[in-house]
Amino acid sequence: MRKLYFLLPGTTGKFACGGLFAELNALALAQQVCSAEVVTYRQREPKTPFLDDVLQAPDDVIFVLSWGFDVPKLAKRLKAHHTLYHAHSSGYGFRLPASVPIITVSRNTMGYWGQWAPHSLIYYLPNQISDRFCNLEQPRDIDVLVQARKSSEYLLQQLVPALQEKCNVFVLDTFVEDLSQLFNRAKIYLYDSAEYWAREGVSEGFGLQPMEAAACGCQVFSSVNGGLSDYLDPGFNCHNIAGYSCEFDVQRILSALSAPKSLSLSEQVLAEYRTDNILRRLQTVLLEVNTLFDHQEKYASNIQPLTSGRIVQLRSQKLWQKLRAKLGS
Repeated sequence: MRKLYFLLPGTTGKFACGGLFAELNALALAQQVCSAEVVTYRQREPKTPFLDDVLQAPDDVIFVLSWGFDVPKLAKRLKAHHTLYHAHSSGYGFRLPASVPIITVSRNTMGYWGQWAPHSLIYYLPNQISDRFCNLEQPRDIDVLVQARKSSEYLLQQLVPALQEKCNVFVLDTFVEDLSQLFNRAKIYLYDSAEYWAREGVSEGFGLQPMEAAACGCQVFSSVNGGLSDYLDPGFNCHNIAGYSCEFDVQRILSALSAPKSLSLSEQVLAEYRTDNILRRLQTVLLEVNTLFDHQEKYASNIQPLTSGRIVQLRSQKLWQKLRAKLGS
Protein backbone atom coordinates (compact mmCIF):
# COMPACT_ATOMS: atom_id res chain seq x y z
CA MET A 1 0.00 0.00 0.00
CA ARG A 2 1.01 3.59 -0.54
CA LYS A 3 2.31 5.56 2.41
CA LEU A 4 -0.17 7.92 4.10
CA TYR A 5 0.66 11.53 4.90
CA PHE A 6 -1.84 12.87 7.44
CA LEU A 7 -1.97 16.62 6.77
CA LEU A 8 -2.44 18.73 9.90
CA PRO A 9 -1.93 22.49 10.37
CA GLY A 10 0.13 21.69 13.46
CA THR A 11 0.06 19.40 16.47
CA THR A 12 0.77 21.79 19.35
CA GLY A 13 -0.41 25.08 20.80
CA LYS A 14 -3.57 26.53 19.26
CA PHE A 15 -4.13 23.42 17.16
CA ALA A 16 -4.67 21.17 20.19
CA CYS A 17 -8.35 20.17 20.19
CA GLY A 18 -10.64 17.17 19.95
CA GLY A 19 -10.35 17.08 16.15
CA LEU A 20 -6.56 16.94 16.35
CA PHE A 21 -6.58 14.11 18.89
CA ALA A 22 -9.10 12.16 16.80
CA GLU A 23 -6.87 12.49 13.73
CA LEU A 24 -3.73 11.53 15.64
CA ASN A 25 -5.60 8.48 16.91
CA ALA A 26 -6.55 7.63 13.32
CA LEU A 27 -2.88 7.95 12.39
CA ALA A 28 -1.88 5.51 15.14
CA LEU A 29 -4.43 2.99 13.87
CA ALA A 30 -3.29 3.45 10.26
CA GLN A 31 0.31 2.76 11.31
CA GLN A 32 -0.81 -0.74 12.26
CA VAL A 33 -1.93 -1.31 8.66
CA CYS A 34 0.60 0.59 6.53
CA SER A 35 3.30 3.25 6.65
CA ALA A 36 1.91 6.60 7.85
CA GLU A 37 3.11 9.85 9.40
CA VAL A 38 2.05 13.43 10.11
CA VAL A 39 2.92 16.26 7.73
CA THR A 40 2.17 19.81 8.93
CA TYR A 41 1.34 22.66 6.57
CA ARG A 42 0.97 25.81 8.70
CA GLN A 43 3.31 25.36 11.63
CA ARG A 44 6.81 23.94 11.25
CA GLU A 45 7.63 21.51 14.05
CA PRO A 46 10.82 19.67 15.02
CA LYS A 47 11.12 16.14 13.60
CA THR A 48 7.86 16.52 11.62
CA PRO A 49 7.88 16.89 7.81
CA PHE A 50 6.45 20.14 6.40
CA LEU A 51 4.25 20.08 3.30
CA ASP A 52 6.29 22.58 1.30
CA ASP A 53 9.38 20.40 1.75
CA VAL A 54 7.55 17.14 1.02
CA LEU A 55 6.27 18.51 -2.28
CA GLN A 56 9.80 19.30 -3.42
CA ALA A 57 10.32 15.60 -4.15
CA PRO A 58 6.91 13.90 -3.90
CA ASP A 59 6.73 10.09 -3.69
CA ASP A 60 3.80 7.90 -4.66
CA VAL A 61 1.91 8.61 -1.46
CA ILE A 62 -1.63 9.44 -0.34
CA PHE A 63 -2.28 12.80 1.32
CA VAL A 64 -5.02 12.55 3.97
CA LEU A 65 -7.03 15.77 4.36
CA SER A 66 -9.13 16.34 7.46
CA TRP A 67 -9.04 19.95 8.72
CA GLY A 68 -12.48 21.05 7.45
CA PHE A 69 -11.99 24.70 6.55
CA ASP A 70 -8.58 24.01 4.97
CA VAL A 71 -9.72 21.12 2.76
CA PRO A 72 -10.76 23.11 -0.38
CA LYS A 73 -7.45 24.95 -0.59
CA LEU A 74 -5.40 21.82 0.10
CA ALA A 75 -7.40 19.73 -2.38
CA LYS A 76 -6.75 22.32 -5.07
CA ARG A 77 -3.06 22.51 -4.24
CA LEU A 78 -2.71 18.71 -4.28
CA LYS A 79 -4.80 18.18 -7.41
CA ALA A 80 -1.95 16.35 -9.15
CA HIS A 81 -1.43 13.99 -6.21
CA HIS A 82 -3.41 11.15 -4.66
CA THR A 83 -5.58 12.58 -1.88
CA LEU A 84 -8.40 11.33 0.32
CA TYR A 85 -10.65 13.21 2.70
CA HIS A 86 -11.14 11.95 6.26
CA ALA A 87 -14.49 13.62 6.95
CA HIS A 88 -15.49 14.32 10.53
CA SER A 89 -18.10 17.10 10.48
CA SER A 90 -20.30 18.01 7.53
CA GLY A 91 -21.72 21.30 6.32
CA TYR A 92 -18.55 23.15 5.30
CA GLY A 93 -20.09 23.89 1.90
CA PHE A 94 -17.32 22.70 -0.41
CA ARG A 95 -17.42 19.95 -3.03
CA LEU A 96 -14.76 17.45 -4.00
CA PRO A 97 -14.00 15.79 -7.35
CA ALA A 98 -14.68 12.09 -7.87
CA SER A 99 -10.91 11.49 -7.80
CA VAL A 100 -10.91 12.10 -4.02
CA PRO A 101 -12.30 9.19 -1.97
CA ILE A 102 -14.02 10.10 1.29
CA ILE A 103 -13.76 8.24 4.60
CA THR A 104 -16.48 9.34 7.04
CA VAL A 105 -16.49 8.88 10.82
CA SER A 106 -20.28 8.57 11.11
CA ARG A 107 -23.18 7.34 9.03
CA ASN A 108 -24.66 10.81 9.39
CA THR A 109 -21.62 12.31 7.65
CA MET A 110 -21.61 9.46 5.11
CA GLY A 111 -25.19 10.33 4.15
CA TYR A 112 -24.21 13.97 3.64
CA TRP A 113 -21.36 13.09 1.28
CA GLY A 114 -23.42 10.39 -0.39
CA GLN A 115 -25.74 13.19 -1.51
CA TRP A 116 -23.13 15.79 -2.43
CA ALA A 117 -20.36 13.57 -3.83
CA PRO A 118 -22.29 10.62 -5.35
CA HIS A 119 -19.47 9.69 -7.74
CA SER A 120 -16.72 9.59 -5.11
CA LEU A 121 -15.84 6.36 -3.34
CA ILE A 122 -17.29 6.83 0.15
CA TYR A 123 -16.54 4.69 3.20
CA TYR A 124 -17.65 4.50 6.81
CA LEU A 125 -14.89 4.21 9.40
CA PRO A 126 -16.12 5.24 12.85
CA ASN A 127 -13.92 6.77 15.48
CA GLN A 128 -12.35 4.34 17.93
CA ILE A 129 -13.38 4.10 21.58
CA SER A 130 -10.46 2.98 23.71
CA ASP A 131 -10.73 -0.14 25.85
CA ARG A 132 -9.96 1.98 28.92
CA PHE A 133 -13.51 3.34 28.66
CA CYS A 134 -15.31 0.60 30.57
CA ASN A 135 -17.38 0.27 33.73
CA LEU A 136 -15.07 -0.30 36.70
CA GLU A 137 -18.08 -1.14 38.91
CA GLN A 138 -16.91 1.27 41.64
CA PRO A 139 -18.83 3.66 43.94
CA ARG A 140 -19.79 6.93 42.22
CA ASP A 141 -19.43 10.19 44.15
CA ILE A 142 -20.55 12.60 41.41
CA ASP A 143 -24.29 12.79 40.74
CA VAL A 144 -24.12 14.79 37.51
CA LEU A 145 -21.07 15.47 35.32
CA VAL A 146 -21.01 18.24 32.69
CA GLN A 147 -18.26 19.43 30.36
CA ALA A 148 -18.45 23.18 29.82
CA ARG A 149 -16.94 23.03 26.31
CA LYS A 150 -19.60 22.70 23.57
CA SER A 151 -22.40 22.89 26.14
CA SER A 152 -25.39 25.12 25.38
CA GLU A 153 -26.21 28.29 27.29
CA TYR A 154 -29.37 26.57 28.50
CA LEU A 155 -27.37 23.71 29.99
CA LEU A 156 -24.85 25.91 31.80
CA GLN A 157 -27.07 28.87 32.75
CA GLN A 158 -30.42 27.22 33.49
CA LEU A 159 -30.23 23.48 33.99
CA VAL A 160 -26.97 23.25 35.94
CA PRO A 161 -27.93 25.96 38.51
CA ALA A 162 -31.31 24.26 38.98
CA LEU A 163 -29.64 20.89 39.55
CA GLN A 164 -27.00 22.31 41.90
CA GLU A 165 -29.76 23.10 44.38
CA LYS A 166 -30.76 19.44 44.52
CA CYS A 167 -27.70 17.24 43.88
CA ASN A 168 -23.92 17.11 43.48
CA VAL A 169 -23.02 18.59 40.08
CA PHE A 170 -19.45 18.71 38.78
CA VAL A 171 -18.77 21.08 35.86
CA LEU A 172 -15.53 20.28 34.05
CA ASP A 173 -14.06 23.44 32.50
CA THR A 174 -10.44 22.36 32.01
CA PHE A 175 -8.80 19.89 29.67
CA VAL A 176 -8.51 16.33 31.00
CA GLU A 177 -6.43 13.89 28.97
CA ASP A 178 -8.21 10.78 30.25
CA LEU A 179 -11.92 11.15 31.04
CA SER A 180 -12.45 7.48 31.87
CA GLN A 181 -11.79 8.01 35.59
CA LEU A 182 -14.28 10.88 35.82
CA PHE A 183 -16.90 8.92 33.89
CA ASN A 184 -16.51 6.08 36.39
CA ARG A 185 -17.12 8.49 39.26
CA ALA A 186 -20.29 9.99 37.73
CA LYS A 187 -23.83 8.62 37.81
CA ILE A 188 -25.19 10.88 35.06
CA TYR A 189 -23.47 12.68 32.18
CA LEU A 190 -25.04 15.66 30.40
CA TYR A 191 -24.14 16.62 26.82
CA ASP A 192 -25.93 19.23 24.73
CA SER A 193 -23.97 20.27 21.62
CA ALA A 194 -26.73 21.19 19.12
CA GLU A 195 -26.45 24.91 19.87
CA TYR A 196 -22.64 24.89 19.63
CA TRP A 197 -22.56 23.23 16.21
CA ALA A 198 -25.42 25.39 14.89
CA ARG A 199 -23.37 28.44 15.84
CA GLU A 200 -20.28 27.02 14.13
CA GLY A 201 -22.29 26.25 10.99
CA VAL A 202 -21.15 22.61 10.73
CA SER A 203 -22.34 19.31 12.20
CA GLU A 204 -21.40 17.21 15.21
CA GLY A 205 -19.13 14.78 13.37
CA PHE A 206 -19.20 11.93 15.87
CA GLY A 207 -19.71 12.95 19.50
CA LEU A 208 -17.32 10.64 21.28
CA GLN A 209 -17.87 11.74 24.90
CA PRO A 210 -21.45 10.44 25.34
CA MET A 211 -20.32 7.05 24.01
CA GLU A 212 -17.32 7.00 26.34
CA ALA A 213 -19.52 8.00 29.29
CA ALA A 214 -22.08 5.29 28.51
CA ALA A 215 -19.32 2.69 28.16
CA CYS A 216 -18.19 3.64 31.68
CA GLY A 217 -21.67 3.08 33.10
CA CYS A 218 -23.03 6.64 33.16
CA GLN A 219 -26.68 7.40 32.47
CA VAL A 220 -26.43 9.75 29.46
CA PHE A 221 -28.70 12.74 28.83
CA SER A 222 -27.73 14.10 25.41
CA SER A 223 -28.78 15.93 22.29
CA VAL A 224 -28.98 13.67 19.23
CA ASN A 225 -27.75 16.03 16.51
CA GLY A 226 -25.36 15.01 13.75
CA GLY A 227 -23.19 11.97 14.36
CA LEU A 228 -24.73 11.40 17.81
CA SER A 229 -27.75 9.96 16.01
CA ASP A 230 -25.57 7.07 14.80
CA TYR A 231 -25.63 5.35 18.17
CA LEU A 232 -27.85 7.21 20.65
CA ASP A 233 -31.42 5.92 20.97
CA PRO A 234 -33.47 8.02 23.44
CA GLY A 235 -35.60 5.93 25.74
CA PHE A 236 -33.53 2.84 25.06
CA ASN A 237 -29.84 3.62 25.66
CA CYS A 238 -29.97 7.32 26.66
CA HIS A 239 -32.29 10.23 27.50
CA ASN A 240 -32.89 13.40 25.46
CA ILE A 241 -31.53 16.59 27.01
CA ALA A 242 -33.25 19.99 26.77
CA GLY A 243 -36.64 18.30 26.56
CA TYR A 244 -39.42 20.90 26.51
CA SER A 245 -38.63 22.68 29.78
CA CYS A 246 -35.95 23.00 32.43
CA GLU A 247 -38.35 21.70 35.05
CA PHE A 248 -39.00 18.57 32.99
CA ASP A 249 -35.25 17.97 32.58
CA VAL A 250 -34.70 18.36 36.33
CA GLN A 251 -37.57 15.95 37.05
CA ARG A 252 -36.18 13.28 34.71
CA ILE A 253 -32.58 13.65 35.92
CA LEU A 254 -33.56 13.41 39.61
CA SER A 255 -35.72 10.40 38.79
CA ALA A 256 -32.75 8.72 37.10
CA LEU A 257 -30.67 9.41 40.21
CA SER A 258 -33.20 8.07 42.69
CA ALA A 259 -34.36 5.04 40.72
CA PRO A 260 -31.81 4.42 37.97
CA LYS A 261 -33.22 2.82 34.84
CA SER A 262 -30.71 0.64 33.07
CA LEU A 263 -30.17 2.59 29.86
CA SER A 264 -26.78 1.80 28.38
CA LEU A 265 -24.93 0.96 25.18
CA SER A 266 -24.68 -2.79 24.80
CA GLU A 267 -21.36 -4.49 24.25
CA GLN A 268 -22.63 -5.43 20.79
CA VAL A 269 -23.06 -1.75 19.92
CA LEU A 270 -19.71 -0.79 21.44
CA ALA A 271 -17.92 -3.57 19.50
CA GLU A 272 -18.44 -1.59 16.30
CA TYR A 273 -16.21 1.15 17.71
CA ARG A 274 -13.52 -0.95 19.37
CA THR A 275 -10.00 -1.36 17.94
CA ASP A 276 -10.34 -4.80 16.34
CA ASN A 277 -13.30 -3.81 14.18
CA ILE A 278 -11.77 -0.45 13.21
CA LEU A 279 -8.56 -2.12 12.05
CA ARG A 280 -10.48 -4.69 9.97
CA ARG A 281 -12.48 -1.96 8.27
CA LEU A 282 -9.42 0.23 7.76
CA GLN A 283 -7.56 -2.60 6.03
CA THR A 284 -10.44 -3.08 3.57
CA VAL A 285 -10.88 0.65 2.93
CA LEU A 286 -7.19 1.28 2.25
CA LEU A 287 -6.98 -1.67 -0.15
CA GLU A 288 -9.91 -0.27 -2.15
CA VAL A 289 -8.50 3.26 -2.11
CA ASN A 290 -5.14 2.05 -3.40
CA THR A 291 -6.91 0.11 -6.17
CA LEU A 292 -8.77 3.29 -7.15
CA PHE A 293 -5.53 5.25 -7.39
CA ASP A 294 -3.99 2.51 -9.54
CA HIS A 295 -6.99 2.87 -11.86
CA GLN A 296 -6.74 6.69 -11.93
CA GLU A 297 -3.21 6.46 -13.29
CA LYS A 298 -4.60 4.79 -16.45
CA TYR A 299 -8.15 6.12 -16.85
CA ALA A 300 -9.92 9.47 -16.54
CA SER A 301 -13.25 9.99 -14.80
CA ASN A 302 -16.16 10.02 -17.27
CA ILE A 303 -19.26 10.37 -15.07
CA GLN A 304 -20.90 13.80 -15.20
CA PRO A 305 -20.50 15.44 -11.76
CA LEU A 306 -23.55 16.52 -9.76
CA THR A 307 -22.70 20.22 -9.62
CA SER A 308 -25.14 23.02 -8.80
CA GLY A 309 -25.27 23.79 -12.52
CA ARG A 310 -26.11 20.17 -13.30
CA ILE A 311 -28.90 20.20 -10.68
CA VAL A 312 -30.40 23.34 -12.30
CA GLN A 313 -30.20 21.60 -15.69
CA LEU A 314 -31.95 18.48 -14.36
CA ARG A 315 -34.71 20.55 -12.74
CA SER A 316 -35.20 22.51 -15.96
CA GLN A 317 -35.44 19.27 -17.95
CA LYS A 318 -38.08 17.92 -15.55
CA LEU A 319 -40.08 21.17 -15.75
CA TRP A 320 -39.91 21.11 -19.54
CA GLN A 321 -41.06 17.47 -19.64
CA LYS A 322 -44.06 18.32 -17.43
CA LEU A 323 -44.90 21.33 -19.63
CA ARG A 324 -44.71 19.27 -22.83
CA ALA A 325 -46.93 16.59 -21.29
CA LYS A 326 -49.47 19.23 -20.23
CA LEU A 327 -49.50 20.87 -23.68
CA GLY A 328 -49.86 17.51 -25.37
CA SER A 329 -52.83 16.40 -23.26
